[in-house]
Amino acid sequence: MTSPRISARRWIVDLTASALLLAVAVVGFWPTFAGPAYLPAAVGAVILGLGIAAVSAWRRWGILIIAGLTIAAYFVFGGALALPFTTIAGVVPTLDTLQRLALGAITSWKQLLTTVAPVSVTDGHALVPFLLLLVASVLTGSLALRLRSAGWALIPAGVAVGFGIALGVPSPAAPIAQGVVFALVSVGWLALRQIWAPQNAAVSVSEVDPTRAAHMRWRRIGAGAAVLVVAAGAGIATSAFAQPNQPRHVFRDTIVPPFNIREYPSPLQSYRKYVRDDLDNTLFTVRGLPEGARMRLAAMDDFNGQVYNVSDAGNGSSGAFTPLRGNMSVDAEGDRATLKVEIDDYDQVWIPTAGQVNELEFTGDRAEELRRSTYYNESSATAITTTPLAEGDAYTLETTLPVERADKTLGDAKFGSVSLPKQSDVPEELSGLAADVTEDAETPIEKVAALEVFLAEGGFFSHGLEGEVISRAGHTSERISTLIGGDQMIGDDEQYAVAMTLLARELDIPARVVMGFYPDEEQAGAATFPANGDTLHAWVEVNFAGHGWVAFDPTPPEDKVPNDQNTKPRADPKPQVLQPPPPPQEPVDLPPTLPDDREPEDDAANIWGIIAAILAIGGISLGVIALLASPFIVIGAWKAARRRRRRNAERTSDRISGGWDELTDRASDYGAHTAPGATRAEDATAVAATLAVPAVTALADRADAQVFGPADPTPEDVDAFWREVDGIVAGMGAEAGFWRRLRARLSLRSLLGGGVMASKLGELKDAAAARVRREGGTIDKNTSASPDRSAAPEKTAAPESETK
Repeated sequence: MTSPRISARRWIVDLTASALLLAVAVVGFWPTFAGPAYLPAAVGAVILGLGIAAVSAWRRWGILIIAGLTIAAYFVFGGALALPFTTIAGVVPTLDTLQRLALGAITSWKQLLTTVAPVSVTDGHALVPFLLLLVASVLTGSLALRLRSAGWALIPAGVAVGFGIALGVPSPAAPIAQGVVFALVSVGWLALRQIWAPQNAAVSVSEVDPTRAAHMRWRRIGAGAAVLVVAAGAGIATSAFAQPNQPRHVFRDTIVPPFNIREYPSPLQSYRKYVRDDLDNTLFTVRGLPEGARMRLAAMDDFNGQVYNVSDAGNGSSGAFTPLRGNMSVDAEGDRATLKVEIDDYDQVWIPTAGQVNELEFTGDRAEELRRSTYYNESSATAITTTPLAEGDAYTLETTLPVERADKTLGDAKFGSVSLPKQSDVPEELSGLAADVTEDAETPIEKVAALEVFLAEGGFFSHGLEGEVISRAGHTSERISTLIGGDQMIGDDEQYAVAMTLLARELDIPARVVMGFYPDEEQAGAATFPANGDTLHAWVEVNFAGHGWVAFDPTPPEDKVPNDQNTKPRADPKPQVLQPPPPPQEPVDLPPTLPDDREPEDDAANIWGIIAAILAIGGISLGVIALLASPFIVIGAWKAARRRRRRNAERTSDRISGGWDELTDRASDYGAHTAPGATRAEDATAVAATLAVPAVTALADRADAQVFGPADPTPEDVDAFWREVDGIVAGMGAEAGFWRRLRARLSLRSLLGGGVMASKLGELKDAAAARVRREGGTIDKNTSASPDRSAAPEKTAAPESETK
């Protein structure tokens, strides 16, 4: 037994060491949350867990009580520490809090891994470190306080550190510091526990001076600490020169699926459709849009000669599309605004946004579905959902709107260093034209302004709708060449924005096309903005160092239209002048005419030859088709002849037997297994079990009754029996699929397999029954005497002559 003083000292050391080890796991979540927002949940979990472990060890409670206390702490304190935004006054849990806690114990792990870091506490992701560290703290503290060997307590603490790494991001927080602290605390703690163990005392107090024993003990502790310090220093120095070349792999690298933006067409392809079909239709309504702000659908920077599209993560400035999360665009600068958007007739995948979105929260019946299917690109400020928007959808935007900048504020600002995808199939004449237009420009902003003025003042506006000047839709290389190379530049936002972007890119200016909506001057600053085809626009954004992406509008005013719709130059006819007659020409010496000995071709013969060739080709083709189809034709004809022979047998009883054989043969083609020589009742049982057609059992009894009855069945009985057979066969085909029906029609099983043998045995049985009837005694076909039915009908000889 240890003294109370030593016991209290060990408790303090055990709890302190456990807290330091778990602190290493707490630090590991820092990069995942990009800051300390998660610390109340993580640190609170450690304090709660160690408290539960200490109280349980003091009271000597068992594992069931410890588990109950842990669950109670999770639900009582989890809301205030991990989900404060769902509680009352940040403390009192609500029904929503308890529901989130219950579901979060299972779903929060997946949500954390499928959300691209950094994640937000407001999305409920702090529940993961809270739950993980709460359980790890209870286990670590309980093992440390209850067991003689503290090494067992290192297991849950190490697992917590490992999970913090695996659930985190590829870039660690402070791996060297974490490793050093964990190693020093572990070794130091184990050494202290070893020294304090009564059976491992350095010397016996009865034999040596207690002062000398204490001195030796502290000397050992000092030597161990020195070794640890030297080892830690060597490890830190070595790691500075031996950084790993490959990034570490975490769970989210495998779980987060890649998003392929190429699966969705560019919104710019639908520009003219919106203008034509939704000129006055409200697509969506925005509340709270400040004056001068613009709603964008997408920013496009990848041109392939046919379409301007949004580039993917590895090919352009658009960066990566990541799942929706709570704290997006953390580095955005500008004015914060809250916008509410309600969808009306808009049904596309591109989500209307404004500025740099910080949070996007859906409301309505499809809120959760849309949240899980939405991706956002911070670089291009573009949002997209794999589930198209529909009428009734709504969402709230917390966004940062860029500051409106004039040309003079840009001054001598240089172009930003932005990686853009290489353009392809750009009209050749644009390179020389861009150089000519910007020849007198000296600063970057002057070059961009020159291109903007060249298009806005030198061109004319037209959507090409009814009553307007002809203007083709599209923005292909050919369309842009026509715009630039024509006698008059005529187009709308789609063509002018693409033309300016292509001209700018020829001068290595980082530019991209943006499509979106913004109100007219009369509607600017209104409380609500109804977006429709009339407010749809496309503009150009150019990146300037220190200023970001700046918008430019190269489209001429809508009231600037050409006076003459015929943009081609008019012909300039010459006046009629009487011309003198041409001078006489010298006669030309022609070669002598030679007689043509060739016989005239017979056109009729040529026609007949063509017809004969066509017939020959057709005949050969039909012959090949017939040859290929001959096996199937033979099988079908064989089965049809067999059915006809059975249906038209001489005796009516043979027709009944033939109908039953036709049923079993068709069932055999569909996969039923009928044994040769089996009775009709046995065949019916096999068919019903295989093809699930219970009606065959009753039909088998009916066939036995009519075949072995006192009199031959009437023609009406035969017709009724065959109709029932055809109905059951049709039911087999209806239950089967097309290919199974085709295989059954072409099957040779009933022609070459057990069906033939069973039919032959049936013939023998029926022939024996016929002899009984003819030779008198028991059965006479001309009397109504009934045969002895004490024996099973299937064991009585059947009528004769059923020919296959």
